[in-house]
Amino acid sequence: MSGHLLGLVTIIYFAAALLLLIGAIFQRPRLEGLARGALVLGWGGHTGALIYRWIESYQLGIGHAPLSNFYESLIFCSWSLVCIACLVFWRQIRSYLGTLIATLAFLLLAYASLGGVDSQITPLIPALRSNWLEIHVITCFLSYAAFALGFGAALLYLIRTRQPQPRKFEGEPLPPPAELAHLIYRTIMVGFFMLTLGILTGAVWAEAAWGSYWSWDPKETWSLITWLIYAALLHARLVRGWQGKRIALLAVVGFLAVLFTYFGVSFLLPGLHAYLT
Repeated sequence: MSGHLLGLVTIIYFAAALLLLIGAIFQRPRLEGLARGALVLGWGGHTGALIYRWIESYQLGIGHAPLSNFYESLIFCSWSLVCIACLVFWRQIRSYLGTLIATLAFLLLAYASLGGVDSQITPLIPALRSNWLEIHVITCFLSYAAFALGFGAALLYLIRTRQPQPRKFEGEPLPPPAELAHLIYRTIMVGFFMLTLGILTGAVWAEAAWGSYWSWDPKETWSLITWLIYAALLHARLVRGWQGKRIALLAVVGFLAVLFTYFGVSFLLPGLHAYLT
């Protein structure tokens, strides 16, 4: 049942992305408003699907949150992206940035459904049987979602500042550079805080599961690299006074590290987190 509901949510996210794109290209605010409503509707259905999968787990006698394998991580990552966008950055869900949000949510769900990812609900291995599972995974994926929004804003900033007449904004679908720069900073502040919590809770969990707070596992190492990149970005902005293009480029580099931490390590660098995301 949860799989059918997620299929419907995938279609809704695709429709929202399409409506946002058309609204941005043809300057149709009503279409953008309709798309925002569809995104909220999709997120509501998405939340229901996660809850129902959790219930299904208990019905099978397994009983754990849907956060324990790659399939469930893709679903939750997509949910986190829309959650952060709707609850924290609602005003920014418009034009091309809104299109990016809805498109990423759609692609993650589509990959989970069509990418040959195992969707079976299976019992937790002993190391995952901990109350830290939900806290650690939720904080990490909320940070990934915030960084994804910052990445989208950084790309739009770089595009906007390359336009020949960047000061003429009225009637144009791209937000002004100042708004995008502020959005980059805000999203990265949220993401950095959540990633810090994710790393700290992961260390506590690791000590309980493996007897060591830190083991330089590939996932741990790349999470630390990602944290250091964003720490350097915030330091450069707050202490060194960096602005504009340099901060946007650092946001892009940071998100590439996020992608490698999530996908690259999972497929290329097996370790203690081989069964995690």
